[in-house]
Amino acid sequence: MSEENPYRERPWVRHYAEGVPEKVEAPAEPVWSLLDRAAQAFPRRAALHYYGTNLSYRELREQADAFAAGLGGAGVRKGDRVALYLVNSPQFVIAYFGILKAGATVVPVSPVYSSSELAFQIKDSGASYIVCQDLLYGNLERAELDLKGIIVTGAHEYLPALKGVFAKKAPLPEGQNVHPFQKILRAGAAGSSADVNPEADLAVLPYTGGTSAQPKGVRLTHANLVSCSAQLRAFFPNLTEGAEVVAAALPLYHIYGQVGVLLMGITLGSTLVMFTSLDLGQILSTMDRQGVTVFYGVPALYEVLRSHAKTAWVNWKKMKLVVSGADSLPETTASGWEERTGKAILEGFGMTETSGVSHVNPANRIKRGAFGVPLPNVDAAVVDPESGKLLPVGEVGELLLSGPNITAGYWKRDEDNRRAFTQVDGKRWLRTGDLVRMDDEGYFHYYARTKDLIKYRGFSVFLREIEEVLTAHPMVKAAGVVGVKDPKVGEYPMAYVVLKPEARGRVTEADIRDYLKEKLAPYKVPKVVEFRSELPKTDVGKVSRRDLREELEGL
Repeated sequence: MSEENPYRERPWVRHYAEGVPEKVEAPAEPVWSLLDRAAQAFPRRAALHYYGTNLSYRELREQADAFAAGLGGAGVRKGDRVALYLVNSPQFVIAYFGILKAGATVVPVSPVYSSSELAFQIKDSGASYIVCQDLLYGNLERAELDLKGIIVTGAHEYLPALKGVFAKKAPLPEGQNVHPFQKILRAGAAGSSADVNPEADLAVLPYTGGTSAQPKGVRLTHANLVSCSAQLRAFFPNLTEGAEVVAAALPLYHIYGQVGVLLMGITLGSTLVMFTSLDLGQILSTMDRQGVTVFYGVPALYEVLRSHAKTAWVNWKKMKLVVSGADSLPETTASGWEERTGKAILEGFGMTETSGVSHVNPANRIKRGAFGVPLPNVDAAVVDPESGKLLPVGEVGELLLSGPNITAGYWKRDEDNRRAFTQVDGKRWLRTGDLVRMDDEGYFHYYARTKDLIKYRGFSVFLREIEEVLTAHPMVKAAGVVGVKDPKVGEYPMAYVVLKPEARGRVTEADIRDYLKEKLAPYKVPKVVEFRSELPKTDVGKVSRRDLREELEGL
């Protein structure tokens, strides 16, 4: 990257909104400092709103401190990994900051995981303690894990009295190593937080989504997360500290919700309006009552919301920030949303390895079809995935990223680390495995994962391109495309399609193929189209090509 490097000049900076700096100085401090600072600045402001219950910043900090002390009393030591197996709730936030204040590492686990998926993540991470939702305890039992401590809690504990009576709950399990959440809180007394080295000590060990490979633990330090929070804060100067109200509908165990909603919200001293379930009617009516000003979502959610009757209850035009991430935003969804609400969606891009985000569209200059420009402090480049050679502007290649928010590496994956990181021009770069291009204005456009590019008789076929054309069909609800190995051609595309209810039995495979022939080159048209009633998805709504491939290979 030394001689001819169009990326070194960072052309995207000229499109930053007014007031957004090119570089941000993030303090070298632990993640919990974000909460401590907000509690000092806005002690009486509601930090969390949970179905009618408010928890102020002072109360949140006090309970996080007490939980940290209680963990210490239960045997948790600095460097231990503590799993969070919880739905969105005040307990998630209290435990998250309490674990960090105890000097331990948070291992967030999806509450929709099966017992085998849970067992894999707990064993792989080496977590010795877990904070578990009472309704998920049976799943934990089936995982048959050897844990030093299990802390159990239920949604009813923070609901208003009447709602708490009717909330689903499970009997508290018995066992020497089982502790009620509230008992851990009562056992703890406010004390000093553990000493950590922000640059070296792990704060969180989240796992990749595993859409194309087995999930891997991603080592995120305190400095990674504090830096990313500072970068996001700088990128949105229109947001006001102590004034915003954020819809916490995204799952907080996921890195997108964790950094965008939780840490960014706490950084600003925002009120987080928390939702445990994705009841869209309830979410929209609560957002209207609470005056939400910031909303983060995923493409699948926006697609559903744009036709939901209660979407009109929210004044989206007055909302300061509406962001989409975790998957590519189809242009039909973006345009349909703007037509319905009068508010444009800011599409962003990020990975678990980038602490959740690396690119966002500037609010003052959104480019539809692009996932945005790099945040302050983030360097980006596009290279040939085979040779590593820098590619000219406009050519498709693998995205490289460098910056303070980039992971320290994968957990116990030396070979993956050797493949994923490279040194260029004295900088450490992450090889993302994503195929993108940068246009002449410095905006980045997504094409596919490198694993989702197939070769048909030497021609490059991007599976995502076929999926986008399919989902634009008026009778198609969802689609997934995978490559099928064939010694005669290399690989050919195969499509799985979910039709809308009114189209089932009326639209044929030939109809779909004829439609695609009008939109795509002949070699891109799937040889096989298979109709399904549903497609496997990740817990953030992406079609899981990994599951489709594994199913195909098992035939």
